[in-house]
Amino acid sequence: MTVQQGRLQSAEPTWESRLTVEGLNAFYRDSHVLHGIDINVRRGELVTLLGRNGAGKTTTLRAIMGLVTRKGRISFDGQEISTLAPHRIARLGLGYVPEERGIFAGLTVTENLLLPPVTRPGGMSVDEIYTLFPNLKERASSYGTKLSGGEQQMLAMARILRTGADFLLLDEVTEGLAPVIIEQIARTLSILKQRGLTMILVEQNFPFARLVADRHYVVEEGVVVDHATEAELRTPDIHARIQSRLGV
Repeated sequence: MTVQQGRLQSAEPTWESRLTVEGLNAFYRDSHVLHGIDINVRRGELVTLLGRNGAGKTTTLRAIMGLVTRKGRISFDGQEISTLAPHRIARLGLGYVPEERGIFAGLTVTENLLLPPVTRPGGMSVDEIYTLFPNLKERASSYGTKLSGGEQQMLAMARILRTGADFLLLDEVTEGLAPVIIEQIARTLSILKQRGLTMILVEQNFPFARLVADRHYVVEEGVVVDHATEAELRTPDIHARIQSRLGV
């Protein structure tokens, strides 16, 4: 990473880059939230966006999906997508799991899994989902309102995996969950990486982020202010620098 004109610049993308975001600005009506986000995600990586509440992490995911007003360049698998509508972006293989999860509370687990549209080939079957998430298999006939927070989170992820998405945008998937469920989520992310999926994870749980990620971006006030690989975080001074930015 290099610094130019007062802001951090992302490394030049390599041939294996799947997502390149350059100079991304985003707005909620008159509020200017992102001020030139630069990130690069390579094939098969799990990259985290770290930062305090209100830093712009969730807005970055929403801007990538076209859910907020945005300016800048977003390239996915070599295609410029910054002007595409959200449904067209989803058909390219990007899947978004929002913090609010977005499951249908009045439907059973199985009904929730049968509902999502297939946006591209390669989506997991219901049986594959139940192998990946045994808890959901046990609750297959339970309604969304009867699920625990962890089960709802698993169901939200499972619904996106049904669509055929192979690049996941995951927003605060461990928030409010018990440690045993967080361990299950970590194992699931590891399995998905082994299957070749690429992921961006918005996370405030720094130990969990370190457990699952290859690289970390730190976001402050709508700008990427730091970056480190997981290997670099084993260096005490780099670890301390990132921790100080996160206030942990």
